[in-house]
Amino acid sequence: MNAVHGQRRTSVVGSERWVKPDRLFDRDDEWVALMSFSSDPHPGTGLGVVMGRPHQGKTLLLESVARATGGFYFCGQQATEAESLRRVGEEYARYRRVAQPSHWRDWKEGLDAMLALGDTRPLPVIIDSFPDLVAASPALPSVIHGALRHLDRPPLENRARLLLGGETAPVMTRLFASSSPLLALAALKLDIQPMDFRGAARLWGIDDPRLAFLVYTVVGGTPAYRHDYVGDDVPVDRDDFDAWVCRTVLNPRTPLFHEARHLLDEETGPWSCGACHSVLTALARGCTTHGEIATFLGQQLADASRALAVLRDHGLLQSQTDGLQPGITHHHITDPLLAFEHAVARPRRAALEQSDAETVWEDARTDFNTLVAGPRFAQVCRDWAARFANPATFGAERGTASYGSLSNPSTTAGLDAEVVVRRRNGHMRGPLLSVGLARWHTGMDIHHLQRLRRILDALDSREDLSRVRLALYGASGFSPELHAAHARGEVLLVDLEDLYRSV
Repeated sequence: MNAVHGQRRTSVVGSERWVKPDRLFDRDDEWVALMSFSSDPHPGTGLGVVMGRPHQGKTLLLESVARATGGFYFCGQQATEAESLRRVGEEYARYRRVAQPSHWRDWKEGLDAMLALGDTRPLPVIIDSFPDLVAASPALPSVIHGALRHLDRPPLENRARLLLGGETAPVMTRLFASSSPLLALAALKLDIQPMDFRGAARLWGIDDPRLAFLVYTVVGGTPAYRHDYVGDDVPVDRDDFDAWVCRTVLNPRTPLFHEARHLLDEETGPWSCGACHSVLTALARGCTTHGEIATFLGQQLADASRALAVLRDHGLLQSQTDGLQPGITHHHITDPLLAFEHAVARPRRAALEQSDAETVWEDARTDFNTLVAGPRFAQVCRDWAARFANPATFGAERGTASYGSLSNPSTTAGLDAEVVVRRRNGHMRGPLLSVGLARWHTGMDIHHLQRLRRILDALDSREDLSRVRLALYGASGFSPELHAAHARGEVLLVDLEDLYRSV
């Protein structure tokens, strides 16, 4: 679910009038929140912030709000301040239906004119791609702050609703951090996230859980990929999945083939792009800790830290504390397409340019199952445990789910658990509720349950195990012995049907 922050000054009364356009898939909560904010009849100006990764539908959402309310919309771009002022003045003139474009000397004049559009009624004034404007006009946030504070004095006659949109990048993060003066004025903050695995299945119109997971593992939950990047090409069934991969993401003639590289270049910039590609390759090869990544790169920890920080700042990387050893942090690629790129496509770029995709894909299937589908399945299981599982499943209304590991001198691999569930306890480490293993390409049998019991034995002296439920998450079936253990209440079994359909 996408984050919706800030106090609304009105309840969502009359939201049935705000018919969401058909071209906007899902995003129901965001649509209602934006329309409620934009149509708030109370006097006084308002500030809202809409952030999101590229291609998540943020711009479409803001454009649709402007059309539905008759509001003003302007999308910035990389340009000098003078050009941007000229463009927004021309857009303002078109909006006002006057022949002569407005020639504003600075942003103060422009903002005063745009906010004045709300003198007679509640009206959204939307400035999208806000970071591009700030790059050429660093004082723009201060000008906006001053303009809003000026209009916030009695008498409160103006009802402009200023909406600032931008990609989740360091500029937006810095401008709207918890200590930011602008955030202090914001009545609404939306973070438009990629769709989760269930939302992605609905987006692609796939009812088969296994096929839905396979597609999600390649392209994730980015709405634009469904229509704009593959030309509405959806695999017909499981048997068509391999051919679909070859004619889309491994096809140099499709935009999706180039998207992962372009995404990283646009997000991180040219100076850190190479290091970020290498870090993502390390992550895709199974290196999840800081030290493992530095060793893979042949770099010092400080050098790896800089690339990790860049990726994290741009939302391309998730860092999470180990569920069993709080002193360890694991890093994971958030975007499935980036994981697929760095595990499957990038190592085979030359072959893809020179030979047919079918041959390359046949060679890559083992890496796909081991390096891509396996880890993504584990992440989907964690997402299910934290967000979709019935509260009675683990005995908590709200929980966290993470990867967990234990050092075990008797084995070289240690004792790892892909799904460690704890009760959510603010910033504190919550009580342990469940320990689980997740296997994508391997059927599970009694040995997996025995492995879980060994993990519990190792935890006995350091954790309260009275509420712990053992769980096995499998996409390739469970043995009769496990089904019998499940019937006795010894272990929870979760398959793809449960992940996609259980409530």
